[in-house]
Amino acid sequence: METLITRLTGRTFLLRLDAGEDVLNSIKELIQKESLQDAYVASAIGTLESCVLHMVMTTGYPPVEHFERWENKPLELASIDGIIANGVPHLHTVVSDHHMAYAGHLEEGSRVLYLAEIVIVELMAGLKRVRDEKGILKLIHK
Repeated sequence: METLITRLTGRTFLLRLDAGEDVLNSIKELIQKESLQDAYVASAIGTLESCVLHMVMTTGYPPVEHFERWENKPLELASIDGIIANGVPHLHTVVSDHHMAYAGHLEEGSRVLYLAEIVIVELMAGLKRVRDEKGILKLIHK
């Protein structure tokens, strides 16, 4: 285990997304527009009309992933958590319908139904991800 600690934060962004906007693509646009290198998602709430998540399906290597898709289905966006390292987001999300909650890695194609509000906080950390011997991307200091 490696502990990465930084006490330096930079700018804070409040990203408001409206109906039809793609959540992940909008975050990537903010990263590019603002030249964000390192950051974390502090809060994300809203509603989605479609959602694409991927999750691991095995415990062995290499991981086998499954993509779950919901189209034209009202979902609550309960959270997005994750880190942007060296300009690349790694984000997980929790969404729910009126029966249950679903969680996984946020993918393109997750579109806002009414509104989404996302808070992103810049870190002055010098982060990047490198693949280990099993092919898993791990977060390290540059």
